[in-house]
Amino acid sequence: MAETATLATALPHALPGCPHARIALFAIRRMGAHGLADARAAHTLFTVFGQDFRRPLVLMRTLMADLAAHAAGQIAIAPCCCARMTAAEFALLTILAQMEIAPEKARFLMSDLLGVRRVDGVLASAAAVAASFADEGRPITA
Repeated sequence: MAETATLATALPHALPGCPHARIALFAIRRMGAHGLADARAAHTLFTVFGQDFRRPLVLMRTLMADLAAHAAGQIAIAPCCCARMTAAEFALLTILAQMEIAPEKARFLMSDLLGVRRVDGVLASAAAVAASFADEGRPITA
């Protein structure tokens, strides 16, 4: 019974229903665990976006680097094979989905995620990632 409570606490959210959000989550998990130059993350974005993969890939790398540089603590990321999401992953995908329609909500979530007040630079990186997915016909939705 204790294992179930721990699993539910560590991974409280189901995977997103949006296939584009799942692609973003995969790239976030791979780059978070294996570094910004992870070949599987790059290959996945290449497969999904075709010849226009560079913009989403470079912007995702920028976002991940900004998150790592500005976070006051660690950001919990689950392994790629995990069928559930951490609260931090859920917040990050919500930020990407809400950037265009609810920027203040995204700002508050980013501030909570990073544990700092000044999040403008990281928020700009998140907006660029969201726009790169949307511009290629793959908007990230919650």
